[in-house]
Amino acid sequence: MRVTKKFAAPALIAAAALVLVGCAPTGADPAPSTAPVAGETSAPATGDPVQVGMITSITGPLAAYGAAYVNGFNAGLDYATDGTGAVDGRELQITWEDDQGNPDTAVSKAKDLIGQGYQILAGTVVSGIAVSLAEQAEQNKVLYLSGPAAADVITGVNEYTFRSGRQTYQDVATSGTFIGDPSGKKIVVFAQDNAFGQGNLAGVEAVLGAKGATVDGVLVAEDATEFTPFSQQLLDAKPDLVFVAWAGASSGAMWESLQQQGVFDSIPVVTGLGDLSTYGAYGPASDKISFLSHYFGSATDNAASQAMIAHLDAAGEQADLFTPDGFVAAQMLVQAVSAGGGDNVDDMIGALEGWTFDSVKGSVTVRAEDHAMIQPMFQAKLVKDADGNWTPELVDVVDADVVAPPIG
Repeated sequence: MRVTKKFAAPALIAAAALVLVGCAPTGADPAPSTAPVAGETSAPATGDPVQVGMITSITGPLAAYGAAYVNGFNAGLDYATDGTGAVDGRELQITWEDDQGNPDTAVSKAKDLIGQGYQILAGTVVSGIAVSLAEQAEQNKVLYLSGPAAADVITGVNEYTFRSGRQTYQDVATSGTFIGDPSGKKIVVFAQDNAFGQGNLAGVEAVLGAKGATVDGVLVAEDATEFTPFSQQLLDAKPDLVFVAWAGASSGAMWESLQQQGVFDSIPVVTGLGDLSTYGAYGPASDKISFLSHYFGSATDNAASQAMIAHLDAAGEQADLFTPDGFVAAQMLVQAVSAGGGDNVDDMIGALEGWTFDSVKGSVTVRAEDHAMIQPMFQAKLVKDADGNWTPELVDVVDADVVAPPIG
């Protein structure tokens, strides 16, 4: 498989938003020092090549998420093509483009690829970028396989757009499973008073409120440094569940305050399990928090996950939060080209709609009506390993149908 690598010169990077429910206490890991490289072709291709444009954050604020996606895609392509990098004798020519976390950059790259005749685009970890790329896909009638970007609006946005990861609804619905039937339960969202926190409050209201829960919010100013009064508000509210959505430098102090004020002794506390870099950032509260999880490296043990982890080990990488999203994207690409021909976009869409397949997370389905990715989710906890490091442990698998978003 031939791989083209194109990177723009450094530019001013606009603020990028990834809708990720839960708490990411520390910043993302540094960007990879080398460009992503897909697997080598192990058998000669005989037919016309299929050009595929991959657009994601290779540099910029979410480069670590982009790296996980790239690593998963390379592993998935190796798995889905039996190491050949080709489908039915047709070489997959993968071109990687860096969106830098900037929607304008991503759209410019997409237009360039489409102008060159590319009919398949995939990628991005940034929800705002994914929405813009979906618009380009519809306008130009090309297939677009969105990456880890979680915004619910991507599902059903148009007939040309699919997603390879989960969406925010599935995150929030997973949190509700910690208290069983949400009907009649009281949930308090503890978050910063910014777009991220307000968005999570709105998400919990929309998902769990619609299932009969009473949802309130305790929103804290971003510059707050003293959290004792807010911890007391949580205790006074006496909810059945506290849903924490927090990010940034104040995370450690926030978790410490909840611990000191006895919140964990009185109320179940749920947040989202982030990437590898966050596992050690919760302090003494680590083993008291319940985590909803999209994925972590030991969450599953099946043929696809074993193949992915083996591929990552050989490359000196680890399975991370968004590695499965890249793996799934590669499986979807191969399905589209194999069953849809690789040249006719309508045929490729038909090949993906309603497709059920086994992947890293287990059995997943591309819902035909709106292209939602119906998939299991996970409940997890953090435990200390033999070296004293916090590591996730599976508590339960949440059935895909339980957290499936309504058809949109």
